[in-house]
Amino acid sequence: MTQNKAVASISALDRPIRVDLLVLPGSSMLTLASAAEPLRAANRQAGRIVFDWRFLSVDGEPPETSSGMAWPVSGRHDPSSRTDILALVAGFGAARLTDRKLIAHIYRGVRGATLVFGIESGAWLLARAGLLDDHRAATHWEDFEDFAAAFPNVDLRADRYVIDGRYITTSGASPTFDMMVDLIGQILGRPLALDVASSFVQDDMRAADDPQVNVMVGNAHDDPRLVRAIRIMETHIDAPLSIAAIARRVAMSSRGLEQLFMRQMGETPGAYFLSLRLGAARRLVQDTHLSVTDIASRTGFSSQPAFSRAFRRQFGLSPSQSRVRTGKPV
Repeated sequence: MTQNKAVASISALDRPIRVDLLVLPGSSMLTLASAAEPLRAANRQAGRIVFDWRFLSVDGEPPETSSGMAWPVSGRHDPSSRTDILALVAGFGAARLTDRKLIAHIYRGVRGATLVFGIESGAWLLARAGLLDDHRAATHWEDFEDFAAAFPNVDLRADRYVIDGRYITTSGASPTFDMMVDLIGQILGRPLALDVASSFVQDDMRAADDPQVNVMVGNAHDDPRLVRAIRIMETHIDAPLSIAAIARRVAMSSRGLEQLFMRQMGETPGAYFLSLRLGAARRLVQDTHLSVTDIASRTGFSSQPAFSRAFRRQFGLSPSQSRVRTGKPV
């Protein structure tokens, strides 16, 4: 993390740094822990209170997390209060948090913060308030296309986390942990930050602009061609490239790419790409109200019947049957 004015400002404070973590319903407990635990560990390693952090909610009540458990909070967030860092933590359903009072609350709260985090899906709320226009930002890879369509004035990046001025946006739990350790390094020095990472047995810190890859691919870090091929697939869900075209982009022959996938993934690149597309389709079936025809188009199928056949082969249910199980209208 290159230290900017906002980070430099809080680094120079001669008192504990105030961190308000505003938790929205649907947040992941893993993401919440990834945001707070590095701060706790930094205080422990420093032997003093460097970060004075607390969890808050809009109404003061414990919000329900994505696992269905209530997350304890210290109280209600006051949007007129001042703080050094305001972190908006959101997860499932953030795209549907459109209440004007909530967005106005966030807009007011951000004005009183020196540094602002949009964690996992927190960028949705910042963008909804118009605060990310003409800024670079990150969000979880599952939301990438919908976010880009909803907020065309935001320069959305497929990075793990993005720093632009006083706004820092992260794409998930692991990138949030890395970002927090990076921030701690800027404030307390790299050696202490490494001690924080080591206390969690974290030995693979990744950079902000590393691409999001939605799976761990064996020893993929030893063969960047596989990671690049998977990244190409992930960014072409709606308009699939041929395996030959993907192979050319990673400077391999089609046969070489087939062998690489079989060796490290246990299946052909075509089968892996189809699984990615069908996985994206199932999320759209279960998490949105899009029609089956629209979902077929968004996941690169030439027709709704072809999509439905592939979906049933993969999951044993038709898209409509899968949707009924979630309680959503067909």
